[in-house]
Amino acid sequence: MERQGNILREMIDKAIQDERITAKEYDQIMEQAHADGIIDAEERVLLATLQAMIGDGSVKRVKE
Repeated sequence: MERQGNILREMIDKAIQDERITAKEYDQIMEQAHADGIIDAEERVLLATLQAMIGDGSVKRVKE
């Protein structure tokens, strides 16, 4: 489960560094978060951080 959390962290970190995220990347992040059927506390924090940054415009949703 830790490996999946690391993959999720890497995916979210990339979106934050790029300051952008495509619909495909967002869907891949959500699929990764749900891959083991459980969203643990660390994954919730990562997803909440991403959502907050999308909400405040720090990370922009863009077309492919």
